[in-house]
Amino acid sequence: MNKSLEIINLALKDYKETWEFQESLFQNILQIKSTNRKENTSQETPNYLLFVEHPHVYTLGKSGHLENLLISKEKLKEIDAKFYKINRGGDITYHGPGQVVGYPIIDLENFFTDIHKYLRLLEEMIILTLAEYGLKAERSTGETGVWLDVGTPFARKICAMGVRASRWVTMHGFALNVNTDLGYFDHMIPCGIKDKAVTSLNVELGKASVSMKEVEEKLLKHFLALFEAKIKPTKTV
Repeated sequence: MNKSLEIINLALKDYKETWEFQESLFQNILQIKSTNRKENTSQETPNYLLFVEHPHVYTLGKSGHLENLLISKEKLKEIDAKFYKINRGGDITYHGPGQVVGYPIIDLENFFTDIHKYLRLLEEMIILTLAEYGLKAERSTGETGVWLDVGTPFARKICAMGVRASRWVTMHGFALNVNTDLGYFDHMIPCGIKDKAVTSLNVELGKASVSMKEVEEKLLKHFLALFEAKIKPTKTV
């Protein structure tokens, strides 16, 4: 089993271009697995973790409802945002500058074959990272992602998640609000959940901004520990 992880930092990149890049890595892993099965070979499958920021974009998952986007095509243009229907789970999500987005494209057969465990470890990675900033983050029963003040009238979401998996290969991932312009969440019902607030790390800390690089480093540290993975040299695209 290959537990090495190649880190690819895409910096600020268009959502559709990133999605296509994810898909190419995803399909390559599936192809290796298919060849191994057909030819009874044992070529190792690679694992990737992409870090990226996106220009303003709203994405709707397979089980999502279009009515959770509250603005017209004309308004999307006005606020310089795009919209895509995509092939992950979940409802509607916003991505934009100031948000650390992570896409693990990994073969879970290199680690464990349990999608539920995979999602819980991604949540735990976020929870541990936020704890380093003095924040108590939690899961919210029946709702995806990571939250603050769960079970109170002040519950607010700080990290959204949505994944796709096929033959134990994953894509899509998580979006952690760090220095995000929260005004863009006013144009949607986040993840289809009404009457719940959204927050960001800099708002919670009362800072103008938080180092995105520092947050990425902390996320990576916890990902490696939780998945018992090792790192390959960083690649910039």
